[in-house]
Amino acid sequence: MSTLNFKLRQAPVATVDLSALIPAKLAGLSTGDIEELPLGALKVADLFDVSGTLGDAIVISGGSPLLDYVGAGLDGGSITVEGPVGAYAGRGMRSGRLDIRGDAGAYLASNARGGIIHVTGSAGSFAGGARPGDKFGMLGGTVVVEGDVGERAGERMRRGTIIARGKFGAAAGSRMVGGTLWTETGFGPRPGPLLRRGTLIGPKVDDMLPTFADCGRVDPVVLRILSRSVAQTLGALAPKALPIIVHKFAGDQATIGKGEILLTG
Repeated sequence: MSTLNFKLRQAPVATVDLSALIPAKLAGLSTGDIEELPLGALKVADLFDVSGTLGDAIVISGGSPLLDYVGAGLDGGSITVEGPVGAYAGRGMRSGRLDIRGDAGAYLASNARGGIIHVTGSAGSFAGGARPGDKFGMLGGTVVVEGDVGERAGERMRRGTIIARGKFGAAAGSRMVGGTLWTETGFGPRPGPLLRRGTLIGPKVDDMLPTFADCGRVDPVVLRILSRSVAQTLGALAPKALPIIVHKFAGDQATIGKGEILLTG
């Protein structure tokens, strides 16, 4: 498989929008053309050494928290970043795969509609969330974060799945209208404020909102379907299958209350 390589020559001193560096936008361009592409006030050649041949794969060697919009709009192929990235990584992504070998900033996968994102570090606030001006947050796709996820993950999320090996921060699932947040470690304080629909899954919650109704222990068949679906999508990246019996809390009763927090511990 042909790979186009971008080696970071020096760390940026201000935020840089890398949304132009996806296979579909670079198709048909020579290396010289790519080096001349504008990245705000800079050109690609000001930040990167470019080598290789464009195909379906892009590798960015070196990262920075100031590299924003990495993989934004990705609609096929793959992007691998060997280092951290800034905000809005994978925003509006439709298909393909984005691998971030480091931390990701705020609004990871905001407005994404499909594809797979894998972060080996942690993710900032509002992962899968709606940024100001968006009607909804994440609309599809699957995100796996090996570390922790910041506060208000899934803000106004509509579809898709975010899986964290670590812990979700405060107010995860805020105003969520669909989709799944799944943690192997637990939720921080008061998850699900104004949760309308959607599912939060994890072994524990630091502090449950009083507007969630305790429904006792249940056996939801949908969790077996979810476990199988995630395993088929992610393969070796998939978490362990969910238990048959979970403890359900329904809410948020401060709104229509059709969401749920399912405790596996």
